[in-house]
Amino acid sequence: MIACHSISFICTMLRTRLFSFTNFMSAHKAAQAFNSIQEESLKENCLLVDKNDKIIGRATKRDCHKVKPDGSIPLHRAFSVFLFNSKQELLLQKRSDTKITFPGCFTNTCCSHPLFDFVQEQIEENALGVKLAALRRLNHELGIPKEELDTKDVKYLTRIIYKSIGDGIWGEHEIDYVLLICKDVTIKPNPEEVSEVCFVSKNDFNDFISNLNDPITPWFNLILRNQLHLWWDNISNIDEFVDHKSIHRLT
Repeated sequence: MIACHSISFICTMLRTRLFSFTNFMSAHKAAQAFNSIQEESLKENCLLVDKNDKIIGRATKRDCHKVKPDGSIPLHRAFSVFLFNSKQELLLQKRSDTKITFPGCFTNTCCSHPLFDFVQEQIEENALGVKLAALRRLNHELGIPKEELDTKDVKYLTRIIYKSIGDGIWGEHEIDYVLLICKDVTIKPNPEEVSEVCFVSKNDFNDFISNLNDPITPWFNLILRNQLHLWWDNISNIDEFVDHKSIHRLT
């Protein structure tokens, strides 16, 4: 069963398809008139890292996502949350059309960055800083009350590295921490960030993805093609798949 909700929580059935670059370009052009909230977010400072995930500096979110003339994008730290409820259904979101990067795209539960602006989000031990950043964004994007989640609920699984030049103007180049949460939570999406949310069961997931007419984000596409099904099949013994040493390059 797939439970889909708009911001007003009206149930919908989606007929969409896998990532289409043409559709992505159309969605992106529709979002070019950035609103003041999204513009302000570009001033936040991300953590620049080297290929071994060592912090080497900071740069604004704008600079971290703007594609340079030579196609390069600064490598920075990020995270991707996969939240499952007690039925082991995965919470997906559709990014708001006001988003600057990959607007109108479906993706995993929450994707964002630990920030240089918050000292605690630079804590390396057990990825505590990244977990704190994830809790902050889960509250901001999805309205999950702060008292309903703790860092102990967040499982740091592994890291991936990927790059996407997106539309050639805005893109991504990240070392991405994969975080899993298995818990029932209250959801009240922020319409500036999220236009729809969907709980999707493992049995329905392939059909859901193959029937999308909205694009999906490149990092979600890479994860679902490479490792998501393995992790989902082993939720009950996920500790066996924890890998904190490797940084997997997904293609």
